[in-house]
Amino acid sequence: MNKKIKIISVVGARPNFMKIAPLSAEFAKRADKIEHILVHTGQHYDRSMDKIFFEELNLPKPHINLGIGSASHAVQTAKIMIGFEKVCLKYLPDWIVVVGDVNSTMACSLVASKMGIKVAHVEAGLRSFDMSMPEEINRVVTDSISDLLFTPSPDANANLLREGIDKKKIKMVGNIMIDTLIANLDKALAQKTHLKMDLKEKYFVYVTLHRPNNVDSKENLGKIVKELVYLSGKIPVVFAVHPRTKKNMLKFSLMDKLKNSRNIILAEPLGYHDSICLTKNARFILTDSGGIQEETTFLKVPCLTIRPSTERPVTITEGTNKLTNIDELQKNMSDLLSKMTPKKSKIPKFWDGKTAKRIVDILFIYYSALSLKRH
Repeated sequence: MNKKIKIISVVGARPNFMKIAPLSAEFAKRADKIEHILVHTGQHYDRSMDKIFFEELNLPKPHINLGIGSASHAVQTAKIMIGFEKVCLKYLPDWIVVVGDVNSTMACSLVASKMGIKVAHVEAGLRSFDMSMPEEINRVVTDSISDLLFTPSPDANANLLREGIDKKKIKMVGNIMIDTLIANLDKALAQKTHLKMDLKEKYFVYVTLHRPNNVDSKENLGKIVKELVYLSGKIPVVFAVHPRTKKNMLKFSLMDKLKNSRNIILAEPLGYHDSICLTKNARFILTDSGGIQEETTFLKVPCLTIRPSTERPVTITEGTNKLTNIDELQKNMSDLLSKMTPKKSKIPKFWDGKTAKRIVDILFIYYSALSLKRH
């Protein structure tokens, strides 16, 4: 195989950065055989936060930034498709690699599929079975048109088979997020973020919230804020406030309730290293994030997820995660505070830091097979 494989990988929002970083590093190791083009759609863009994540994760500057910005789902998806089609026409890649479940993931997959370009989806097969989540629609659509589906766990394989996906396309390679976590863990812990906040190890709770069901409803967000104030009476709370959450707390006049609680630290969205350091050192995590469910499982830190379902059930069956609703939140938090020993858990298979290598090895095998067929 003399010709280099031309691969375009896509990022659209910060959760994608942690998934692309190890792949980008693996592509760079094989630069004699791979031409890698990194496209940032700019779906979510914050210059300062993007810069922090790119620097921390050693991600190269994107070759192309479409600069799409925020908009409704329909407008944003359409703009990404129009911009990405031009990129594909210019570069004529052999493969498009998409990760996760944001609008960019689905939009770029649709463009590539209609142009006859092979699509590989990293983190395929995850299902919450809640079609009210935009991410679930993105997952289902992307998986249905992908040529290779790289899954993190057996449940993801089972979901794809149940949906009629050809078994030959499904490859369980492990969790790409854990590659990034392992590569950055020492640097993250060296930040000593909790000590800078004057917090003791295992004597604070780390909170992140951004899901519409939790933060767009005045009633729900009000209840959560009430429970955070209650929690802060028992243990310090670090709340990294997402822009969406901040906007709604101001809109619903809830911000002062948190500011007036001296045991609550309200932080801006944190860089990756700071977030991992807090996660590792917290008594437990309160979140509605998908990625944090995985990180806590690997780090063996208890996690309460305020959602009715999760697309990552392995974090519950094997890991440290537990789902909760808002009405049961106080009881579940109290239970975790009273238990010094977390529930028994294990790290799922292939969550070992070698997922990117497995993915690139398989891409080579498939590219070679396709090349032989053409000839």
